[in-house]
Amino acid sequence: MPRTIWSGAISFGLVTVPINVVSATEDHSIRFHQFHTTDMGRVRYRKICELEDREVSQDEIGKGYELTKTQVIPITEEDLRNLPLPTAKAIEIDAFVPLASIDPIRIGEGYYLQPAGKVAAKPYKLLVQALGRSSKVAVAKYAWSGRERLGLLRVKGDVLVLHAMRWPDEIRSPEELLPPPVEVSDEEIEGALALMETMSREDLEGEEFQDRYTEAMAQIIEAKREEKPLPEAPEPEAPAQVLDLMAALSESVQKARASRGEDTGPAEVHPLPKPKKAPAARKQPAAKKQPAKKAAAKGTTTRKTTTRRPRSA
Repeated sequence: MPRTIWSGAISFGLVTVPINVVSATEDHSIRFHQFHTTDMGRVRYRKICELEDREVSQDEIGKGYELTKTQVIPITEEDLRNLPLPTAKAIEIDAFVPLASIDPIRIGEGYYLQPAGKVAAKPYKLLVQALGRSSKVAVAKYAWSGRERLGLLRVKGDVLVLHAMRWPDEIRSPEELLPPPVEVSDEEIEGALALMETMSREDLEGEEFQDRYTEAMAQIIEAKREEKPLPEAPEPEAPAQVLDLMAALSESVQKARASRGEDTGPAEVHPLPKPKKAPAARKQPAAKKQPAKKAAAKGTTTRKTTTRRPRSA
């Protein structure tokens, strides 16, 4: 059972859902320590007080804000728990939006929200089912680790998931990274779509989605432990210089089909829909002019009138 990271409540209008927050992901990476290469003695970082010039224990260490070089404002864990913020003890839902409206670059780590006790069961299930039927996600604010954060609440099965989100001003503009202007033909786009269709699948399960780096690292550690020769690294394929984009796309489609054991015949390319031409504006018939004699007789000025189009709603 994963440990609880944070306890509080979801605030949904006047509805309150007490919850516990646990991590939704695990890290299975192989981790290394630092060692002295001559005798393999462990190298550790020690925390030294600059004023007393001695190592201090974790119990003696606290947080503080450096106002000046000689003045530090201490901040305790109790201060952080009692921040004058409504989000200090609650995840406050501010809006419901379609998931497609949120740029994935803003979405971060995920956490499972567990109902805290029997009292939370009904409002928790209410929010799960309401979110599921609406096909929307909730945008909320919460305060963890010394800062207020933006979050995204969604449903996974019958469980609420909270994703950390970046604030809008934390996303850098990609404009300076744009490539120089080039032209891409319809045939090249159709070739790319054919390759995408060949590589499409319904899930992300399979050998190609396993962590091969961790497996390779485990092989090296095992070989060194048993004093055996290290496994040989495969020679990386040199990237080919693309001179003919259509030929490269076609060859890629054939390779993708062959890797899946499919027919390697010519790829089916669906033509792109041609852009629709805007309908030509209809000419309005000119207004009939009154005979000059009649106009002169009545002493009025003849005006040319045109028919106005109604405004679109």
